[in-house]
Amino acid sequence: MVGQASRTAGFTLIELMIGVAVVALLAGIVVPHYGEYVLRGQLTAGTANLKEVRSRMEQRYADNRSYGLPGGTACAVADFTHPDSGFVYACTLNNAGPGFVFTAGGTGRTAGFTYTIDEAGVERTTATKSGWTSVSLPVNRFIIRKGD
Repeated sequence: MVGQASRTAGFTLIELMIGVAVVALLAGIVVPHYGEYVLRGQLTAGTANLKEVRSRMEQRYADNRSYGLPGGTACAVADFTHPDSGFVYACTLNNAGPGFVFTAGGTGRTAGFTYTIDEAGVERTTATKSGWTSVSLPVNRFIIRKGD
């Protein structure tokens, strides 16, 4: 067998380049969708937190006949925080305690999104990122998916 070239094991350059191209194509498709998935998860968590705080405010009202602290200037659940949710929460009393509006304003990845809930349970989306919805805002529901 003198004169025959021996074949070595391994990949040729063209096989390696095809593999790199396939990985790059998959990464180009997957990475943007993953970011969208994480954002939708944060939006869902933020709106769930608003529903939770409304429940806590209703419990406060059932116990004390007021949503506010004594003196009627601050919400009873004003210390509501969830640092990992991507939202900052704020409460405003209406008419010294017979009503409230809790607001979730987005930070970081959720910046641009603002949701509110009031004592009647009215859920509103007051702001979203550009291109997320085709309806005029505010709208009386939580928009948590692009295109809703």
